[in-house]
Amino acid sequence: MFRGRSVHTLDVKGRIRIPARFREVLTTRYEDRCIITNLDRCLIAYPLSEWEIIEQKLGELSLVRQDVKAFQRFFISGATECNFDKQGRILIPQTLREHASLERDVVLAGMLKSFEVWSKPLWDEEINRARDDFAEITTTLAELGI
Repeated sequence: MFRGRSVHTLDVKGRIRIPARFREVLTTRYEDRCIITNLDRCLIAYPLSEWEIIEQKLGELSLVRQDVKAFQRFFISGATECNFDKQGRILIPQTLREHASLERDVVLAGMLKSFEVWSKPLWDEEINRARDDFAEITTTLAELGI
């Protein structure tokens, strides 16, 4: 599982170093590559096998539904396979960097079966919003049995 968060630097070529603990999860539980795509104001990276489950489920949905098509246009069209270089970095395509406003400082946040890539300023906004709404969030989680 992907846990924890850390701040990294996006280099001039658009590469970020993936934390060793995340790479270890990928190499021991999955394959040594991932799929990265758009999500909200950030990017989300999935191990290939987890991504294939999502694709399978999305492929079973009716494309007659406009919301399904809209989601696929946004989520699937941005998907890019990323391989690690010898330094443990992945290259994030320009279109995805622009979507997530990635410039220099980025935050990688573990999300159990995936991890998110945030611009540091947007991450700070998001984490502050979550902190402000924490009581409401914990109530919702309690209702879900967590």
